Amino acid sequence: MPDVHVVGIGADGWAGLSENAQAAVHAAEVLFGSRRQLSLVPASFAGERLPWPSPLMPALPGLLDAHRGRRVCVLASGDPMHHGIGAAILRILGPDRVTVLPAASSMSLACARLGWAMEEVEVVGLVGRPVELLHPYITPGRRLLILGAGAATVAGILSSRGYGDSQLTVLEQLGGPGERIVSGSAASPWPAADPLTIVAVECAGTSVLPAVPGLPDDAYLHDGQLTKREVRAITLARLAPAPGQLLWDVGAGAGSIAIEWMRTHRSCRAVAVESDPARAARIRANCLALGVPDLITVEGRAPAALAGLPEPEAIFVGGGVTEPGLVEACWAALSPAAAWSPTR
Repeated sequence: MPDVHVVGIGADGWAGLSENAQAAVHAAEVLFGSRRQLSLVPASFAGERLPWPSPLMPALPGLLDAHRGRRVCVLASGDPMHHGIGAAILRILGPDRVTVLPAASSMSLACARLGWAMEEVEVVGLVGRPVELLHPYITPGRRLLILGAGAATVAGILSSRGYGDSQLTVLEQLGGPGERIVSGSAASPWPAADPLTIVAVECAGTSVLPAVPGLPDDAYLHDGQLTKREVRAITLARLAPAPGQLLWDVGAGAGSIAIEWMRTHRSCRAVAVESDPARAARIRANCLALGVPDLITVEGRAPAALAGLPEPEAIFVGGGVTEPGLVEACWAALSPAAAWSPTR
């Protein structure tokens, strides 16, 4: 029998839970959740209520292990498997020890209020993540549902990209008695939002930064040390990025190869190695402006700067190819899964 139940609870609170979900809560010896969520459970609950610490994720494995063998229930917002804590708990404990009882997700409720089809909407989760991840999603006519960023922040990014005419709808406390929906343009002033907020966006603008390799050269800050657009597109095609893979961009210049590698899929990773401090600073600025803030920039000279880096599936040497031992060090560092390819 699973010893951890993860129960999704919406803004409608206890009354919105199914009989099975309510029974799972009452049967628990230990109940985890935010202070707000714990306050939604009636006084008749006889177990121990434990609010989450902050930060939560580093502490989560230890908390679950400390209560192993006891009946544990975790309260989560809406659907725990959709940008929620359910997936993290399953990774730690495995499916045999966990039962998830979801409520309607805030995304589903938002689409119901807006009249949008879920399959036609992009969900952008920014909870605890850099807001610059929003940039690749901003294209004409696209509909976005954004979690974890306030309307003022979203509006600022849209306006900076020439999308000030985009329509924003702020949906607060969906499904609860305090539900509130407010609409306006990105150019409008937006006050601080309720913590339980989704920002819906209908993008209106003309500038496009496509996900396919070969962004315009003027999309980058650079000093001339830039792999040009057509060569960049061919290079990325030969590198063949796949979801989850890691690239080293050695002698990265403006970071264009690493950036466009990461833009092909949200799980692609890259390390840009650059010895010049000014160029390294430009790489950091470019990765923010182009929506890949998780790009790792290593300031140092290869091959020495490559020591200790995680094993890559692909390597691009953009500068310093004549440095003694560099090509050999790169070849030796490639993952065995990539070694079959003569282009890697």
